[in-house]
Amino acid sequence: MFKIFAAYLVEKAGLNDKELKQIEDLTVTKKLRKRQYLLQEGDISDYRAFITKGCLRMYYLSTDGIEHTIKFAVENWWITDDESYNSGGPTKYNIDALENSELLLIKKENLNLLFNSIPKFRDLKDRLGIKRFEASQNRILSSITETAEKKYDNFIRLYPQIYNRVPLHMVASYLGLSRETLSRVRKKYAKYHSKDK
Repeated sequence: MFKIFAAYLVEKAGLNDKELKQIEDLTVTKKLRKRQYLLQEGDISDYRAFITKGCLRMYYLSTDGIEHTIKFAVENWWITDDESYNSGGPTKYNIDALENSELLLIKKENLNLLFNSIPKFRDLKDRLGIKRFEASQNRILSSITETAEKKYDNFIRLYPQIYNRVPLHMVASYLGLSRETLSRVRKKYAKYHSKDK
């Protein structure tokens, strides 16, 4: 599992063997079965998880029992509840595996040690933080300004590696659409794109 993470760190941050060894020594492997939780509401998120295999989902369960999908994460992505991670308070979210998954976990205190001793790793963290913020801002803008068709088109375009791996009701939840609306949009989309062929 660490070989996948090492390749990612070399590509994204240019780390050397010594730096990779430092990180490996503070990394814990975790395997999740499909539908198994990485994090549940009320837990404290004191680690970041890097996905080497599989697909996970972060969602909020409302008081009326409806699941609101916040994000998906696949291979070579990180996942945690940033709010709980940063504050040390309990999470209001759940993170579960949509497929059998393999992860590498690094505890917060160990990550801080690594960021202090490996500047290129800290720089990667900063770049990823900026990308997360930009994605969050774009998602907010999309949710309040775009049509259902545009939201769907953006999702397929931006996340082709996720679309065919998650149930449609979760895609609908992520996009803030009802299942019926997503079904209608998908039919219209398929009809429109079949004309292109």
